[in-house]
Amino acid sequence: MKQDFYEILSISKNATAAEIKKAYRKKAIEFHPDKNQGDPEAEEMFKKAAEAYEVLSDPDKKARYDQYGHAAFEGGGFGGGGMNMEDIFSQFGDIFGSAFGGGFGGFGGFSGGQRRMKGSNLRIRVSLTLEEIAHGVEKKVKVKRKKQAAGVTYKTCTTCNGAGQVTKITNTILGRMQTAATCSSCGGSGQIIDNRPSDADAQGLKIVEETVSIKIPPGVEEGMQLKVSGKGNEAPGNGIAGDLLVAIETIEHGSLKREGDNLHYDLYISISDAVLGTTKEIDTVTGHVRIKLESGIQSGKILRLRGKGISSINGYGTGDLLVHVNVWTPKELNKEQREFFEKMQHSENFEPKPEKSDKSFFEKVKDMFS
Repeated sequence: MKQDFYEILSISKNATAAEIKKAYRKKAIEFHPDKNQGDPEAEEMFKKAAEAYEVLSDPDKKARYDQYGHAAFEGGGFGGGGMNMEDIFSQFGDIFGSAFGGGFGGFGGFSGGQRRMKGSNLRIRVSLTLEEIAHGVEKKVKVKRKKQAAGVTYKTCTTCNGAGQVTKITNTILGRMQTAATCSSCGGSGQIIDNRPSDADAQGLKIVEETVSIKIPPGVEEGMQLKVSGKGNEAPGNGIAGDLLVAIETIEHGSLKREGDNLHYDLYISISDAVLGTTKEIDTVTGHVRIKLESGIQSGKILRLRGKGISSINGYGTGDLLVHVNVWTPKELNKEQREFFEKMQHSENFEPKPEKSDKSFFEKVKDMFS
């Protein structure tokens, strides 16, 4: 079971953005690979802290995590223990400030101190049926992404000598000051193109169409975003690929309405069915089921089919299907039907006599959410 993000950073759920950043910096410095060379446990904690900060520093991701926990990022997320160290430095390197010599480069000798550029992310939308959301699904989608062209080669940038940044020393009244800036020749990658095939762009990349498999966990909701690591655009040289961000859309179901993990179904029956009782076939996310309606059932009655709803994204079981019984009153009657109801109009048996067990509308609503 994954460790709680707040626990990793040693903060409360009410921590401010500044407190989250401060806590991450403290953990990152404590477990930084330069201070703990050859210590796999420290490296793992370094990665966990970065994963926690990546989620909690983003208001939208933090809100999803607070509501759904780690399950909100299944099929996507930051990558956790399998995260590339360069990925951490490229995204959060500036947060260390001067704790390790300032700037990004030179972290424990990773890639010889060179900065590995990350390709841009791609965004797509995936539409899911209610049945797919209920059980989870694997989708295969075609994505057009930039990849390094066959035959392209790169060489060390002569401007920065492969460092990815250039250092400038300026004399001031306070003395000599040293500043570092991203190399303008290579964009910080430390490499420039040496041989470019005719079908490649100026960075040695070409657009290709690729089929990507996306595993979507059960219980996702409209607007959620999953991440498939490394399936975005590639970067030139020794860079790392960006990510594919998958936004979830839901296809409206013909008869079922979702509310959290529960589903609602409006069942309309005739007066005769309500009086005599009957059986009806209704839709569920696992197919059709037949339910029995007792004689004398009242309009507004709610039947609960346990476990026939949506699987919880937190893994806490499955919601229910709530069947709302509505007795349909005919708007037009023939002569024979009108005469029958006129006879019954003042019949004692047809007079409303609600019992204590017949709950009010507000009590039914309360029961639905209890």
